[in-house]
Order: sequence, then structure tokens, then C-alpha cells
Amino acid sequence: QVQLVESGGGLVQAGGSLRLSCAASGITSNIKYMGWYRQAPGNQRELVATITTSGITNYASSVQGRFTISRDNDKNTMYLQMNSLKPEDTAVYYCKVKMKWVGPTAGMDYWGKGTLVTVSS
Repeated sequence: QVQLVESGGGLVQAGGSLRLSCAASGITSNIKYMGWYRQAPGNQRELVATITTSGITNYASSVQGRFTISRDNDKNTMYLQMNSLKPEDTAVYYCKVKMKWVGPTAGMDYWGKGTLVTVSS
């Protein structure tokens, strides 16, 4: 079992920056990748960025060049540095962990409760 706790959300002006954190605890030895998703009011949840334990990253086209995902494997913590924020970035941001298809947590997905990011115009 894995528990995820997001932090760092808040209210910022357009063009500003914000840094989100996600701390994972529990059985974390077989994490395949971690990622950030977001859900804006009235919209479906969408992928923002992912990062593997080896550091391979993937970004949604809407955030490329503005957001940076990183992780500290020793702390089992993931970060999302968000720069040049736009009002359309306003959403609840969720941390997700995908487990490798081995061991007692094989193939499992785990989600945090989310943290709200609001970007004012």
C-alpha cells in the first residue's frame, strides 16, 4: 500500500510561479513512475507530466517549456515547478504513482487527494 500527500498549491497571479510537492510513503520499493495530473472545473482529469525512477520525463504539450517535473528517490518525493502560469492552469493537481508489475503491489495505481492551484488574471 502507498500513501501520497500533495502540498504547495495556492493562489498566484498570471505569469507567476508555484512549486508542488508529493511525498510517497508505504511500500515504495517498486514504483515504476510518478506523475502529476490535473482536473479543472467541468473538465476530465488529464496528465500533466510523469517521471520514472531513472529520471525519464514526459510532459503534456500544454505545459512543455513552462513546467518541470523532478524527484528525490531517497525521499520518495516528487516535485512540479510551474513557471509562467496561466489562468487555464487553474485546477486541482493530483499526484499519481504507478507500480511495477512485480511484488505485492504489482500494477497498482495510487492517487493523492489533490492540491488546488488557482491562477488569477
